[in-house]
Amino acid sequence: MKRVFLALALILAFLAAGSVATLWNFSHRPGPLDSAVDHVVPRGSTVRIARDLASAGIIPAGKMAETQFRLVARLTKSDGALHAAELHFPHGASVMDVLRILRHGSPVRHYLTIPEGRTARQIATIIEQDQLLSGPMPMIAEGALLPQTIAYERGALRTQIVHRLEVLMTQTLDRVWQGRDPDLTLKSSQDLLILASVVERETGDDSERPEVARVFLNRLAKGMKLQSDPTAIYDLSNGLGVLDHPVTHEELHRAGSHNTYDIMGLPPGPICSPGLAALQAVAHPAAGDMLYFVADGTGKHGFSRDLHEHNRRIDALKTVRASQSRADGEGSVVDHHR
Repeated sequence: MKRVFLALALILAFLAAGSVATLWNFSHRPGPLDSAVDHVVPRGSTVRIARDLASAGIIPAGKMAETQFRLVARLTKSDGALHAAELHFPHGASVMDVLRILRHGSPVRHYLTIPEGRTARQIATIIEQDQLLSGPMPMIAEGALLPQTIAYERGALRTQIVHRLEVLMTQTLDRVWQGRDPDLTLKSSQDLLILASVVERETGDDSERPEVARVFLNRLAKGMKLQSDPTAIYDLSNGLGVLDHPVTHEELHRAGSHNTYDIMGLPPGPICSPGLAALQAVAHPAAGDMLYFVADGTGKHGFSRDLHEHNRRIDALKTVRASQSRADGEGSVVDHHR
């Protein structure tokens, strides 16, 4: 009888050892993923998670494999709870790799970029069309959001994104205002924001923004109208900031709340969300007594201190544009200048 019990004990020991070896091999061998994948792990029980991972091809498929996965998860539960999130699983991840990612992996980060110079309407479209965000789109005040690339996790609320960009603009504007040139004639940080929005839309060249800012500051000091095309376009486009046609002379002089061909001084509010470079350009403008600027045909602008010099630059630009037009086989080019 003792021999029988000993034989049974040995058999059970071998079976147990075989089961442990099988489970160890199952949990440590390379998994079925033939390429890395970002996968949204659902909330729920280990049963649901195992079924989901098997369906996605992240762990081996089949009832037995799912049972073994749950058993390994239970045996290693002291390592932590399994988390629901969008997670990154590498090529050939083993079951132990998968469990480590489920417990300690960082959620996948997505990125949203708000370019400089976009209006509130344009920014709202960018945020609203991002399908990885959730929730309704809140109202955005013009110029209230700092252009920026920010990271977020799948399912983040649109209200959270807007709030983060609002806080960034508030903090950035305050820092720039506090560090402004001591002789800057603007009365408030809001005035700085408004003028920076105009500078932002006038040129995309960081190097000449301080000069553009100086032109506008000089014109304000002399009681001259700013005569900025983007301010007229802002009104003509109902705040969109762009037109589907070149702006005409008549349109530039059409009455509008922001149109600085029509009104004196600064517009009543921003015409876009300026970036840090435009804010800094207004806070630290270039030196000089220039009052005019016009495109020079190379993507930059020429700056003038008097109307005579300015008109010579306009004539030069017309010559360049006419030459380009003939080369392209197109009609005459109409341009508008301060």
